[in-house]
Amino acid sequence: MHAQTPQRTIVIMIDGFGEDYYRASDMPNLNKMEKEGIFKVVPSIMPAVTNVNNVAIATGELPNKHGITGNVWMNPATGQEEFIEDPDMITVPTIFDRAKKLGIKSALFSVKKKTIDIMSISTDASLCPECDGAEESVWAKQFGAPPAVYTKDVSYWIMESAIYTLKNNPEYGLVYIHTTDYPMHTWAPEEKDSKEFLHKLDEYIGKIRATAPDAAILITADHGLNHKDLCWDLEKACAKRKTPIRISISPEKDRYFKHHRGMGGSAYVYLKDIKDLEKVKKTLLSLNGVEAVLTKAEAIEKYSLMPERVGDLMVLGNKTTVFGQLSEAENETLAPNYRSHGSLYECIVPLFVFNARQAPKPEYFDRNYKVAAWLYR
Repeated sequence: MHAQTPQRTIVIMIDGFGEDYYRASDMPNLNKMEKEGIFKVVPSIMPAVTNVNNVAIATGELPNKHGITGNVWMNPATGQEEFIEDPDMITVPTIFDRAKKLGIKSALFSVKKKTIDIMSISTDASLCPECDGAEESVWAKQFGAPPAVYTKDVSYWIMESAIYTLKNNPEYGLVYIHTTDYPMHTWAPEEKDSKEFLHKLDEYIGKIRATAPDAAILITADHGLNHKDLCWDLEKACAKRKTPIRISISPEKDRYFKHHRGMGGSAYVYLKDIKDLEKVKKTLLSLNGVEAVLTKAEAIEKYSLMPERVGDLMVLGNKTTVFGQLSEAENETLAPNYRSHGSLYECIVPLFVFNARQAPKPEYFDRNYKVAAWLYR
């Protein structure tokens, strides 16, 4: 028996919430929490994509420990690129596993099915708009059928559902909420729709505080967003320059094609033959917008990645360049409103720790994944 019941805790992962989005929007509840709690602007984890960072936040570990290196990976058993959706790919306990060991009930609310698929295994309740049964759920009875995934409203629906649960199910000692970055893919920080979305999200954070005044509230993001103007298909580019590769994988690629067309600011390149490394590296570095090319050893050292789940090379774009698969040309000039992430330029995010009785000192919180890393240890 524990002498003291652990404090109820709410973790909110605001997808795509770079510091620029926070500063450009009217968010009085977060402003108040910034002043009254611990607030930091911290690095997130490379590659700057959701699965890598969300799992880091949910485990309190870096990718070399937790095992998730993208939204997709090259499965050595099949030799194919596959979506990361199997919870067994997470190689350490999650916050939900740790809570369960202490007898603490947990709930996971996410707008994205991929999050539920890989992270919900030890939760007592989970919900996503695309999940089986969502339309007949207790939440749908309250708030109507879930909105389409490519909307602002889907985040409001998930927030309403989480608040309803906090109000009606106080037995859940841990509630984890994951919103969508669709608005950030669609609008820049200074645009009206973006500001409206974040102001509304802030109102929900205020409602969460009012509903669970006893709770610790821990908030951070996985990555920011930037406009990108150029995409390279690295397989086509290398083939054209007579240094062919086996495959190039964008760690950003997921089932939400409309968000970013599977294009991201970093890529894993798998070679046909390791002897081609220097020639391929030279080709990649000659491409406009390629900022750096790291060997596997350099990438795992620099970004704490799991060696078995990254390519022979890791390619990094500059602030306006992404990598992905194109149907015809080796490169494409992107639309003026195209926005994406995945690079070092989307690796700065806000972090808030509010009303947390047992929280470590502010200096502990030097990366986004530390926001809840200290819980239930």
